[in-house]
Order: sequence, then C-alpha cells, then structure tokens
Amino acid sequence: MKISYNWLKWYIPEIPKAEKVADIFMYHLCEVEGVEKIGEDTVFDLNILPNRAHDLLSHQGIARELASQLGIAYKDPTEMYKIPESKPTKLKIELKTEKCRRYMGRIVRNVKVEPSPDWVKKHLESIGQRSINNIVDATNIVMYDCGQPCHAFDLDKLVSEKIIVRTAKTAEMVELLGSEIIGNVKKSKAVLLSITDMIITDEKNVLAIAGVKGGKIAEVDKNTKNILIEVANFEPISVRKTSKKLGILTDSSKRFENDLSSELASYAMREISGLLVEYGETKFENIVDVYQDKQKEIKLSFSVDRVSKILGITVSLSEIEDIFKRYNFKYKNKAEEFEITIPPMRLDLMIEEDMAEEIGRILGYDKIKPKIPDIDFTPKVNEIHSKIDWARNKLLEDGYSEVMTYTFCEKGEVEVLASASDKKFLRTNLSDGLKESLKLNQLNVPLLEMNEIKIFEIGTVFKKDKEEIYVAYADKKEIKEMSLEKFYESASLQSSGNNFGAFALGDIGQGTHDALNYSPKTSHFMAWSIFPFIVRDIAVWVPVDVSNKEIEKIIKDNVGELVIRGPELFDEFKKDGKISYAFRLVFQSYERTLKDEEVNEIMVKIGHKISENSSWVIR
Repeated sequence: MKISYNWLKWYIPEIPKAEKVADIFMYHLCEVEGVEKIGEDTVFDLNILPNRAHDLLSHQGIARELASQLGIAYKDPTEMYKIPESKPTKLKIELKTEKCRRYMGRIVRNVKVEPSPDWVKKHLESIGQRSINNIVDATNIVMYDCGQPCHAFDLDKLVSEKIIVRTAKTAEMVELLGSEIIGNVKKSKAVLLSITDMIITDEKNVLAIAGVKGGKIAEVDKNTKNILIEVANFEPISVRKTSKKLGILTDSSKRFENDLSSELASYAMREISGLLVEYGETKFENIVDVYQDKQKEIKLSFSVDRVSKILGITVSLSEIEDIFKRYNFKYKNKAEEFEITIPPMRLDLMIEEDMAEEIGRILGYDKIKPKIPDIDFTPKVNEIHSKIDWARNKLLEDGYSEVMTYTFCEKGEVEVLASASDKKFLRTNLSDGLKESLKLNQLNVPLLEMNEIKIFEIGTVFKKDKEEIYVAYADKKEIKEMSLEKFYESASLQSSGNNFGAFALGDIGQGTHDALNYSPKTSHFMAWSIFPFIVRDIAVWVPVDVSNKEIEKIIKDNVGELVIRGPELFDEFKKDGKISYAFRLVFQSYERTLKDEEVNEIMVKIGHKISENSSWVIR
C-alpha cells in the first residue's frame, strides 16, 4: 500500500518529518518496504498484513494510527466535507442475496464530467494512480482515503432507477470496464459468469461484478449528466472466490476480500457526496440505504493483571488508560477491571488476547524481553494409554495376537455421513469384527505354525450417547468382550497372586551364563511367498509298536522341496491293537502358483512308499 506524506498532512497538521514517520511505522505498525521522494511529496510503501487490511489500506486509517501513536491531534474527516441538500428520490434497491450485507445508493443529477482539480491529480499520481475524470477520480480518492470502494454508474444508461443485487445465472455475460489488446486491436473484456458470482444489475442488464469491477454498459463518460453512486459492503469470501476464479484482482476486490466494516459505508457516502458538491450545480437526491446484516457492537472485558500475564511484562493502569485515550477507545474502569467498546473499524479485536496484543504493540515489542518459560518437564502418565498398554502386554503374554478391524459397519447407533453403502455406521462392539477376523485367520493356520488362532483387539466402540474403549479377545471356542476398565480390574486381580521375579540391571558375566546353562539363540528370517498354498493331510494305521518318527522320516524323504511346513503330527489314536497317526503337509512355491496335479503326484509317491510295508494302511 502506497501512502502519501502530503496526504497524511490533511489529517495530522503537526506531522513529524518523513524519516521519523517511517521509523514509527517500522517499530509499531508494519514493515516499510520503501520510501520514495516524488517531487515535494514522500511516498511510503507499506506492507499491510491481512489482519489489519480492513482499516489500514487507507490514508485515514494510517493517519489515525500515526496520530494515536504520537499522541497528537487528528483532524476528523467528517468535518472536512459539506453536507449537500437533498431531494426525495425514486431510486429502489433490492437485495436478493445475503452476500451483500449493505448497499447504499444515491442519485446525483446535473453533473459535469471534466478533468479533476490539481490536488486530486497530485494525490492520485503520488500513489501511482492515473487520473481519468472528476467523477471516477472522486470514487478512487474516497477508496484510497477511507478504504471503502465506491462506484459511479451513468444513470441514463440504466433501463430504470432500480438496482438489484443477486447471484449470476448460468452462462450470463458481462462486458467489463477497460480493455485488452487482441491482434493489435483494443477490445473490451467480456467474462462468463457462474451461479456463485454476485453481480449488480438493473432490471435488464448486468452493471458490475460486485466488489470486483464495474461493467462497460453504464460507464461514466464525457457525455454523462446524471450518476448513481454505489457504496456497498459485500461478504469477503464471495468476492475472493469470484476474483480468483475470473483472474481479476483489483484494489476494490483486495479490500473487500480482507473484510470491511459495514459502518464504513456511511463515512464513504458522506465523503464522496462532499467531493461532488464542489463540482458545479450538482443536485443530490436522498440516500437509499438497505442494511440487512448490521454489524454488532463488540465489548471486551479484561484486567490489568491479565494483560500483564499474557504479555509477560508488568503493564500499569496508567499506561493502559493512556493508550485508550490516545486511540479514542471508549472504556469503563472498575477497580482495574476494564470494559472497552471496540471501534467498528477494528475487526481484528475480537477477544481478550487481541486486546493484550494491541497494548503490547503500542507499547513496543522491544519492551517485551525474551524469557525462557518455566515448564515442568516431569513426565505425566496418561492413565488411559497406560491401561491400554498393560492390557495389550497381558494378552500378548497369554499367547494372543493383536488385530485391528474396521470402525465402520453395516449396523449401529451412530450414522456417518458420506460413507460406503455397506458401512454407514460406527461399530457398537468389537466382537463382530473379531469374529470375521477369526474366520479369515483360520484359513491361514497351516502357514502360521499354530494349532489354533488366538486374537484380540483394543479399540473404541460408539454408543448413541458416548464413546468407550473396549477389549475383546477370541479363540476357536469363544469370544469375550468387556470395557477396558472392567478388563483391567479383573485381570489385575488374577495377576495379584503371582510372584514375579525382579532383577537388577547390570552385566551378566560368563560364569553366570554357564551356571544358568544359557546359550543364546540366533533368529533367522524367511521371506513369505506371495503365491497360494495347498494343504494335504495323510493318516496311517500302523501296529502300536511303530513310532510316528518312522512314518515322518518316510514322508520327509519323499516329499520334495515344495513343502514349506510339515510333516506335522496333528492327531493320533489307538484302536484294536493299532495306532493311527495323522500328518499335515503345506505346499507352496516362491516362484509360481502350484497345481493340484503336481501336489497329488507327490502324495501318491508318499502313499506308495508307505504301502510297501504290508502292515501299514493309509486311511
């Protein structure tokens, strides 16, 4: 934002030298990206952050801030302009969207479009703007002066004296002010609108894109005699989305998308009316003001002690009161408890911490010395997590493996939005998911080197009125489920009678190793195959004096390299002087999918070898 030093003099007759002003900006307001001398003026290039864009993207806002910081007189801009006499009007304004919070309109007749006065041209040129004519320049001067965008329509180019603010229709077009060069020819820019864009219209034509840019159809030109002045307040998100979608960034859209006080419109209408009254025999009609979303007054309460704690320094009562007086904040003080009424232009002051930050900024951040916070680093035990870890370790010790099942399910008490058609609810128990997991894992028992599957899950279940952590564990016989608290209590009682050994940490010497007959084991990892496995069982009747090891050896000698597990004895029983041994073999390849035929050949070969002993019979 470019700020003219001479422009600031309008409001601060006793303004210090430009160098001191730049220092105040730097230490108390924002970064100064540049200071340039232009003729008899000095221009500051200020980097205004978004949190203050609503009041500082203007000369008045900067002047108020500077005067308050210096504690010197600030000239009220409302006293600088004449209030023109006005007559009844036929102007109608209709708001068809809530995105327009306020719309003020005023008809001004008998205007004369001509070059602007020299002071207007100088002000605009100092901040890099081009003078167009006295009417358009007046709208621009007001925007750069008080921060409120304004617009002027040629009234005689409207089909009626009625303004409608609405959202655009699908494929609606508008031809905008300005031009673009296409094939060395200047042409007006037309844009295609969508139903998300807010527009200004009469009863037939699109006049402007609300908050972004005016249209060509009602442009003010040298033949204009009567105008309609627009001063409005639009919802910031709507303006930002339209500006970004269309790729049109203007000084107007920049201000609206950072939000503006709705109360600012009244000041702007008064200011532009005061400018236009100087231009010949202009005749003003009454202002039409449709204010459908009034800005609420904000009051904040805080104490001197609370502000000091937030800032980390001691702030005195007199310092706070001095700041409030310099910044014209209305306040009440009862025993160092303040109630302050926030000015409508200060949209950034919403909570107690905002006010503390404001006091710190005005005092100067250099007064806040860096201090290492006093933080208690003593670790605190999270009771819930501790119980979950305890339950998990307890079940793992008992031979269970942990699984995690879906939180979403087909039936339940709490429905989830935008979910899969077969998983619309949050689970009310863990048992249903555990049951499915048990079935799935039973299929893989041959690969897992287990005789049975034992699994558990610790997770959240969702009742209609609350959430709770449950524990569920299952084997081939049953599934048990209970709350974490109940499991912890019952399992703790069962464990309380056990005697657990305790060892001090330290180095175990070789003598201790030998005394304990300890020999370390080396673990080996074998990668798993991605191909399906095949399970085959074989049972053999043999005399009771034959051991299972004899049969196991025959199987091993003839099974080949495709067996990844087995032979494993999984069943035996005696009957009529004979004994039956049942073995399980698991076949799998690391390179391909096995066929039943090749596994069958191996099993036939094993069968032939076993049958060579006449007293052995394959069941």
